[in-house]
Amino acid sequence: MTLPQLPRRAHRTRFTGLAAAGAALALVLGACSSGADAETGEDAGADGADHGAITVQLSWIKNAEFAGEFFADSKGYFADAGFSSVTLNAGPGATESIVLSGGADFGLSNAISVGQVVAEEDAPLKIVGTTFQRNPFTILSLTDGGDIATPEDLKGKRIGVQAGPNEALFDALLAINEIDPAEVTKVPVEYDPSPLVNGEVDGFLAYVTNESITVEAEGNAVTNLLFADNGLPFVAESVVTTQEMIENEPEKVKAFLAAEIRGWKDAVADPEEGARLAVEEYGADLELDLAKEIQQATIQIDLIVTDETEKNGLFTISDDLIEQNLRTLAAAGIELEADDLFDLSLLTELLEEQPDLAK
Repeated sequence: MTLPQLPRRAHRTRFTGLAAAGAALALVLGACSSGADAETGEDAGADGADHGAITVQLSWIKNAEFAGEFFADSKGYFADAGFSSVTLNAGPGATESIVLSGGADFGLSNAISVGQVVAEEDAPLKIVGTTFQRNPFTILSLTDGGDIATPEDLKGKRIGVQAGPNEALFDALLAINEIDPAEVTKVPVEYDPSPLVNGEVDGFLAYVTNESITVEAEGNAVTNLLFADNGLPFVAESVVTTQEMIENEPEKVKAFLAAEIRGWKDAVADPEEGARLAVEEYGADLELDLAKEIQQATIQIDLIVTDETEKNGLFTISDDLIEQNLRTLAAAGIELEADDLFDLSLLTELLEEQPDLAK
């Protein structure tokens, strides 16, 4: 990756309460969407629906992580679904607060971040579908260094961990794998993986679709200890909206999910084009590296397409996966019931009405 390491997105690293809503909304209203986020020129969708203009709060910068949204916009899927225009607001931002305050109709976040706000603030937010079935969190290490391949390998190691929720998540990883925290040295770090490369730490809390690629691209063989495979599965890049939206504008929610699914089908089928859209169009001002974006767009397919989605369709969340999410939340000290966090009723209706979306 040719760019300097950017700070990680706020929703990955900071659970934000309603107190931040005003500032977050000001950030959104002042944000500008890039290139292809402009008016589509369509007054209504192909089926005659007219859902007006919407805003989507992305969880990070406009890179290949949002290839599905880029396809949905550039190929007219949002317009076909009845949206007169779609603004894709780049992160980082306090996604939950932005959606709650009306700064965005939909946001992309993860079950841990949304769950924390729901539990602590009794926030009327729900996850209505998800892009990533498997979260990308990992303990990244150098193969010729810490080489942390199993939870047991954490013992006696220095692990770079970011303060806040990432630290709580790391503590949950230790707890669920019955590792005494005293056997591991936590080293405070930011989000630049240089301490790992420089040998200051043996492992580094990272994203397998981001820092892991960056470090490997610098010529280092890497080892990843994925949270999803080691006791902490939870969904990510999940579509979050308000209970009010679900109750009062269900057709808008279904239309949005339909466009998203169509876009992500294309992104899965053509990761190179998804990366190109990020580099040349939607993230053109970021000077993204095409090779890195192609790698990211390719790697994340394994987080999106699983046996469950092959059977049920993209964006679906099985009952078993919901239970896994609730156990992960409990391990992180967040006690919720499934109905507190998830509402998949509209996605279910959509797939019954348009079964081709599930194929």
